[in-house]
Amino acid sequence: MEVFVLEIRCSYQGKDDVLYPVLLRNGKELVLVDCGYAGSMPLLQAAANRHGISLDALTGILITHHDIGHMGGVQELKMAYSAAKVYASATEAPYISGKEKSLRLQQAEALYDTLPEDLKAWARQLQETLKAVQAVAVDGIASESGVPASWGDMQIIPTPGHTPGHISVYLPQSKTLLAADAVVVEKGELELANPALTLNPEQAIASVRRLLQLEVDQLICYHGGMVEKDIREKLERLVEKYTPVQPPPASSDKDQPDAYSSPACYAHLKDFREGF
Repeated sequence: MEVFVLEIRCSYQGKDDVLYPVLLRNGKELVLVDCGYAGSMPLLQAAANRHGISLDALTGILITHHDIGHMGGVQELKMAYSAAKVYASATEAPYISGKEKSLRLQQAEALYDTLPEDLKAWARQLQETLKAVQAVAVDGIASESGVPASWGDMQIIPTPGHTPGHISVYLPQSKTLLAADAVVVEKGELELANPALTLNPEQAIASVRRLLQLEVDQLICYHGGMVEKDIREKLERLVEKYTPVQPPPASSDKDQPDAYSSPACYAHLKDFREGF
């Protein structure tokens, strides 16, 4: 299995962004893992060309979860490369196919009334942007039970939390982990993706613990790119960061202040404007 990390530089809502989709090649199979925002196809084509690859050979598109920066461009890719089949987890498939309303849109709508007035215009624009994400039919389900045999030695690792059906991809032969948004790179350290808007933070940390069970020499984060050094230590620090402080044994002194009443978890929350 050959692994090609694509670096695509784009702008979303006036903010510069760098994303790292991945192409996996095994014989005649060429699978793209995640595909950027709507309009990203020329960037993906150029990034693939830099590796000497043409997307004309694309046979599969694996969407790790329904989020605008991961599946925004899938419909245009499918229209350009109709032979490519779209895969996702069973949990995410209804959102990707448009059969169910996007959870990220539901979250944005639920948060709207809690926002200060100066953010509401931006939030309405965000909702319209989320509504505009084009649905696409899911041709096959990627799960722990397997992927198409022709894809080669690949394991789907369920990593829920960021979204309920989020998946990561593990390649045992090269000990390579495609984390998607299970973890991201920030200032050289690993972090949860948008902690303030992670749909289930406890599940997200449980997923990081699951990643610690894998032997990983190369970690590829959709936000942040390649990590090759101190991967286990960085994952362990991330778990520790979000592990609540355990309270001390009960004391009979009722006047003693409870210094442990507020667990030291979920402290690193991003500003709402940056959360999506």
